Amino acid sequence: MSRLAHVIRKEFIQIRRDSMMPRLILIAPILQLILFGYAATNDVRNVPVAVFDGDRSADSRRIAQAIESSYYFHLVAAEDDPRSLEDLILRGRAQIGVHIPQDFHRTIMRGETAQIGVLVDGSDSNTAGIVTAYLVGILNSKALEFQVRSARSQGTFGQEFPQLIVEPRVWYNIDLRSVNYMVPGVIGLILLVLTISLASLAIVRERERGTLEQLMVTPLRGRELIFGKLIPFAILATFDVALIFLITIGWFKVPFRGSLALLFAMALMFLVGNLGMGLLVSALSRTQQEAQILAFLIIMPSVLLSGFMFPIQNMPEFIQTITYLIPFRYFLEIVRGVFLKGVGVSVLWPQMAALTGMAVALIVTGIASFRKHL
Repeated sequence: MSRLAHVIRKEFIQIRRDSMMPRLILIAPILQLILFGYAATNDVRNVPVAVFDGDRSADSRRIAQAIESSYYFHLVAAEDDPRSLEDLILRGRAQIGVHIPQDFHRTIMRGETAQIGVLVDGSDSNTAGIVTAYLVGILNSKALEFQVRSARSQGTFGQEFPQLIVEPRVWYNIDLRSVNYMVPGVIGLILLVLTISLASLAIVRERERGTLEQLMVTPLRGRELIFGKLIPFAILATFDVALIFLITIGWFKVPFRGSLALLFAMALMFLVGNLGMGLLVSALSRTQQEAQILAFLIIMPSVLLSGFMFPIQNMPEFIQTITYLIPFRYFLEIVRGVFLKGVGVSVLWPQMAALTGMAVALIVTGIASFRKHL
């Protein structure tokens, strides 16, 4: 144990002497959390809309006013030529163009069906689908008003019409704030990037400096050297977990309804797996550049296939099968379940078992690869 303690002490001294390492370990995660917390959002608001009002009636103006007063839209232009709508969308000045044709009011007053043209920039298909649904909802609401007015004018307002009353109730994220969903995932993202990046340089840095052979001729055992290098990173990463947790709760006001002990236990297991993966990368690399490239090739697919950015259920089936090999997927399900739903072991035990098994397999593989390489 004394030899292991000396290695750990040596690593902490090296980290302290490296001017960039403390910033990378302590300051970078905070900045990343704040930036991702504000930037990584699915909320749609202030979408630029251009309107061509060819009717210029009270009804057409009501539609334009309803769009402009909505929380989701921002009226950027009221055009006199319908052809200018396409040009505004092409130039990126507007994301939606609304075309209200001539005789719109007269068509409604005759009890006929009036049409409104909607042009949507579909470059971002996700946002386009959301804003189209919002706009259709506003137009349907105005259409109901016109139908009621038409029924009154025709003397049929007193008749009973079948109605459908919908009372939605949102659980777990009542305000529908995307930050409540994204920020807990950012915790896992930061830990993934930080631990794999640092661990991937642990051995290869010694190899480049020519000090690895000096360490191997000492009485140190192989596992003492490996754990002596990984334990300091695990301690610092655990400190980062606590710091990020406080910022998530205190700054972003994300509700926490679950077990703090369960969250930290699974975060520690996630760290162990990432450190094992980083150790494997470090053992297989000859230079720090190789290690950084390999780490990037591991981190990027993990982020894309974990469900952090895109729902897994929307992926092709063969891709969904691959996601079961991504530890980040299970940690995301755990951290979001603990934060937002307050679920425990009785619900999360499949994810916990998978994450624990992968962590053990990765750390054992990393150690075995290091020994074999030497």
